[in-house]
Amino acid sequence: MAGEAPQYVAARVQRALAEDERTHELGIRVDVRGDQIFLRGQVGDEYRRETIAGVAGEAAPELELHNEISVVEVRDPGEEENL
Repeated sequence: MAGEAPQYVAARVQRALAEDERTHELGIRVDVRGDQIFLRGQVGDEYRRETIAGVAGEAAPELELHNEISVVEVRDPGEEENL
């Protein structure tokens, strides 16, 4: 994939995240800068974060992966937030 434009690499990774049965993920932002790929967004647990990174790495093995996805606590609707 040498010479492939960054936006095409990002689109390929986003498509892999959306279509892979392990992830089916649409909410992760993928940015390609040079030979590096950055994943950004939020997920509910560490396992999901790592699975998404694995799928992205498979889709673009030629790039150095930076997993900047944050894990956030998912609350049930209507559950009160204690401050």
